Amino acid sequence: MDIQWFPGHMTKTRRQMAEDIRQVDLAVEIIDARIPISSRNPDLDELTAGKPRLIVLNRADQADPDMNRAWGAYFRGRGHSVLETDAKSGAGVKQFPAAVKTMMREKLKYYAQRGQTGRPLRAMVVGIPNVGKSTFINKVAGRKSAKAENRPGVTRCKQWVNVGSGLELLDTPGILWPKFEDQRIGMHLAYTGAIRDEIIDREELASSLMALLAEHYPETVEARYKLDLSQPAEGWQLLEQAGRKRGFLISGGEADLERMARVLLEEYRSGKLGRMTLERPEELGGQDGEGA
Repeated sequence: MDIQWFPGHMTKTRRQMAEDIRQVDLAVEIIDARIPISSRNPDLDELTAGKPRLIVLNRADQADPDMNRAWGAYFRGRGHSVLETDAKSGAGVKQFPAAVKTMMREKLKYYAQRGQTGRPLRAMVVGIPNVGKSTFINKVAGRKSAKAENRPGVTRCKQWVNVGSGLELLDTPGILWPKFEDQRIGMHLAYTGAIRDEIIDREELASSLMALLAEHYPETVEARYKLDLSQPAEGWQLLEQAGRKRGFLISGGEADLERMARVLLEEYRSGKLGRMTLERPEELGGQDGEGA
């Protein structure tokens, strides 16, 4: 399945971000802790070049704890500060102001030396669609300032939000990049809902996800869907078996794959399947996949 989704407004957004980055002191990059490789836009390295960067592993509560630690070490090893959060519940968000001030202490010292002690730090919040940027900003601010919905492409214009603690955040629209060279990236983004479901074959997507979950978290799949994974099976076969176990049948007694696909995607995205991370640092091989 060749997944590509790059609406026209994203080109305009990229140009605007290239101008706005000059006005900020640092970049705060929100990524999905479940798919840390696929949820990072490689174009952001160029757009934010020269600015300190804080990597926020959002939805960390839905990701594998061991993998959260591994990814935290990975990004710190590349010179970035890292914060684990769950923007929806607010877990970890209270540590954000302190984390920013720690990483920007030299800039704050510079401001103080110039008699600008009260000057706020300005940060651009960046990321792909549906990683929780607006929800994160609202939690930091303690009020609903940025528009947030659980679907990609909601934030369409930049929004400055004063969150107190001497911080101002610029909420930017989520942007992807024009072409996914590795189709696994498109699939992983689709699993989490970062790409609109309307452009995707749900059954094929769910079959692929089922196969991936069976590979990395077989015990969970067996327990949740009452499957026996002792024998090799394709993803669509596992999806069909799960549908039958759930009693999702259509005329003729065949499994309702469309319904089971919707259920699997919803249960994965909502965290009902438990804490799972679909990507690991070692998958990057010799390429770290990011700029300085």
